[in-house]
Amino acid sequence: MSYVIIGNSVAAIGAIEAIRKVDKEINITVISDEPYLVYSRPLISEFLAGQVKEEMMGYREPGFYEKNGVTTKLGKRVVAIDSAKKSVKLDNGEEVAYGKLLIATGGTPFIPPMKGLGKERIYTFIKMDDAKQIDALVPEMDHVVIIGAGLIGLKAAESLHHRGVEVTVVELANRVMAAVLDVDAGGIVQSALEKAGINIVTENTVDEILGGKAANGVRLKDGREIRCDAVIVAIGVVPNAVFAKESGVEVNRGIVTDNHMRTNLPDVYAAGDVTEGPDYLNGGNRVIPIWPNAYIQGKIAGLNMAGVEREFTGGLAMNSIELFGVPVITAGLSNIDSDDLEVLTKIENGNYRKIVLRGSTIVGAVFVGKIDRAGIITGLIRDQIDISSMRDRLLADDFGYIDFPVELRKERLGAVAK
Repeated sequence: MSYVIIGNSVAAIGAIEAIRKVDKEINITVISDEPYLVYSRPLISEFLAGQVKEEMMGYREPGFYEKNGVTTKLGKRVVAIDSAKKSVKLDNGEEVAYGKLLIATGGTPFIPPMKGLGKERIYTFIKMDDAKQIDALVPEMDHVVIIGAGLIGLKAAESLHHRGVEVTVVELANRVMAAVLDVDAGGIVQSALEKAGINIVTENTVDEILGGKAANGVRLKDGREIRCDAVIVAIGVVPNAVFAKESGVEVNRGIVTDNHMRTNLPDVYAAGDVTEGPDYLNGGNRVIPIWPNAYIQGKIAGLNMAGVEREFTGGLAMNSIELFGVPVITAGLSNIDSDDLEVLTKIENGNYRKIVLRGSTIVGAVFVGKIDRAGIITGLIRDQIDISSMRDRLLADDFGYIDFPVELRKERLGAVAK
């Protein structure tokens, strides 16, 4: 038997480390369409900003693969899975047999239909090669248009701004980070961006990318034209599961797994951003494309692949980002309207705090600016603690463990708590 992992990001690392805790002998093969050893994807914006070098981006030490008995096939893409033969086929025609297979291919950029696609100088921004291609052109660029004001688009905007490039961000919604921030929170972040010099166009979208061989501008839905030297499409990501679906793996929005991270095919598992996983706050399954969740799913998958039963109990959607000195943390159901939810908010001196309640438990939170209590609130969300006795203190600047009931305080802080 051999373990084969398709993909080489954080979910793969979680699986490798879990397998090796149980099975130190059987070979692990990692296949990835990227030519790089595992790196920290969140750092590509810092790389583009010139704040970190490529050699500083490794997610594990250089000898990680050798130490863990991992064979790598980098720069090669899996095009099909043959579950009957228990093998995967690569784009160069090679076949690799597996005993247990993990699909950890992450996400792929979502690019909506628009006129002018296919030109040069149109980029996405989720991988190292994306950042390298854009970085190489920075000396030639004066103005870049970014389509999408989510986390990816705004970090790309910040990075290019630091390099002296003028940036215009075009967003269909009426505010930045609309998926996780409400109007008030989005307004604070947008003000910081505009104050720093980022141009923000909301309630609009790109209808056509202009230019001949290479992009040199965009035409917006309202007819306005914006000249630029490149376009970055950063609307979002979708699970990278096309080849898996074509091979018989059950795919809804992402690959469908059970709580052991098993797919519908025997001995085939999936983990990370390519999957749908249980959301214990909102019920049902959903794609939760966040770094810690991917590692945990990879770990659970690895243990089960090696014969140790473990269940994934559910993910918590969380995001943490800092833009031009303004930190933002969101957790759980941060921006969902529902009759069974109650929202508490506080805006003061450019800081924003939002707590979302379902009955006597916290199910969501947003912190913009002052974030020093975010960890405590996130813990209450994760553990679904009854907050009835401290409800009136949740938005206080000095809310903390002192507000917890004595027994809960002892549990959190140990014997020193009284």
